Amino acid sequence: MEILAPHVINLLETFLWPMIRVSAFIMTVPFFSQAAINLRVTLLLSLVLTWMIYPLIDIPEIDPFSFGAVLGITHEILVGGLMGITLQIVLAGLIVSGQIIAGGMGLSMANMIDPNVGNVPTLSQFFIIVGFLLFMSFGGHLILISVLQQSIELVPIASGVFGDLMIQNFIVWTSQIFLGAVSIAFPIIFGLLLINSSLGIISRAAPSLNVFAVGFPSLIPAGLGMLLLTMPLWFAQVENFWFLAFRRLNQILGG
Repeated sequence: MEILAPHVINLLETFLWPMIRVSAFIMTVPFFSQAAINLRVTLLLSLVLTWMIYPLIDIPEIDPFSFGAVLGITHEILVGGLMGITLQIVLAGLIVSGQIIAGGMGLSMANMIDPNVGNVPTLSQFFIIVGFLLFMSFGGHLILISVLQQSIELVPIASGVFGDLMIQNFIVWTSQIFLGAVSIAFPIIFGLLLINSSLGIISRAAPSLNVFAVGFPSLIPAGLGMLLLTMPLWFAQVENFWFLAFRRLNQILGG
C-alpha cells in the first residue's frame, strides 16, 4: 500500500484536471444540464466522460497547492463553461423560433412552465423536444465526446489560453440566435403573412363581415397545418443549426 499510495495520489491529481473542464461543460451544455437531471447523475456522467478521454490527452504536472493551480482551475471552468454556453445558443434559437410562430398564430398566451428555461410558449417546448431528438439522431452525443477531446488539444489544460479572440468569436456567434430562429420559423411565418394579407383584403371588400370572429380563429389550424407540411424544411434547418454550432465552437477554440 505504501508503494501504491503515491501512484494513486498522482493519478487523482492528474485525473481531476480534465474532469474540471468536463464537469463545467456538462453543467452548461444543452439537455445534459437540465434541472430535471439529478446532480449525482451529472457528476457520474462527467466522471465517465473524463475516464474515456483521459488516456488520449497530455496532462501537465501542476502543484495542486500553488497559485498556478488556482489559475488552472479558473481557466478550466471558463473554457468548459464557454463551450457549453456556445451550444446553448441553439436552444435559445429554438425557443425564439417557437415564440415567433406562436405570436403569428395567436398562441403567445399558451405558455407552459419549463424548469430549465422558465415560462415558454408550448410551441417552443415542442421545438426543444424536436431539437433534442434530432441531436440524438445524428449522433450529437458522440460529437460531444469528440469535441471535449479536441478542446484539450486546441486549448491545453491550465494553459491560460483564453483571449479576446475567443470572446469576440463567441459574441459574434450569439447574434445567430435571431438569425437561426428566423430561418427555422420563416416558412410558417410567410404562410401566416399570406393568410393575414388575405383577411385584410376580405375586410376591405366586405366591410360588414366580422373578420376578427371568422378569420383569426383560422390562424391556429392553418399554422399547425403549415407546421406539419413544412416539417422537412425546418427539420433540416434545426439540424444545420446544430452543425453550425459545432463548427463555430471549433472556431472559438482556435481550430
